Amino acid sequence: MIRSFTLLLCALLLGACSSPKLADYQATTPALKLEQFFAGPLRGWGMVQDRNGKVLRRFVVDIDASWQGTRGQLDERFVFDDGERQRRVWTLMRQADGRYLGRAGDVVGDARGAGAGAAFHLAYTLRIQVDGREWDVAIDDWMLQIDDKQLLNRSVMRKFGIEVGTITLMLQKGAAP
Repeated sequence: MIRSFTLLLCALLLGACSSPKLADYQATTPALKLEQFFAGPLRGWGMVQDRNGKVLRRFVVDIDASWQGTRGQLDERFVFDDGERQRRVWTLMRQADGRYLGRAGDVVGDARGAGAGAAFHLAYTLRIQVDGREWDVAIDDWMLQIDDKQLLNRSVMRKFGIEVGTITLMLQKGAAP
């Protein structure tokens, strides 16, 4: 009886730690095609939360996105509620197998991504400033296209495998500042 309870508890805990899989979204629509959704101007509104859900910061981001064949560029300009401004320029490259590699100045190594149906998953390490020190945090980034003009994005940040925060973002295609 105790052994059965222990196995059940372990299975529940492991299940709680598992991430969604791209295959879960294969049949969802509209199909998210990065080259189409991330083309032209986009505007987004978001928030950064700590691991307890407390909102630490809010922001607006304007993105100028373009593609030349299999290579895309996303020029992101953030304005935070405290007035801080940040810029991140992504270079995305579609690979022959349909997956993507991404690079940006504050990304350590390559970001790796793939999509299925309305979803896109991107995993990377981001170098951030925390209390005057640099931290490398693992980002588990999930995007879900809602319709032709709207996309929701949720990113979980982890340090040493422990969740330290989340970023939630709503993007609107074609929105002008």
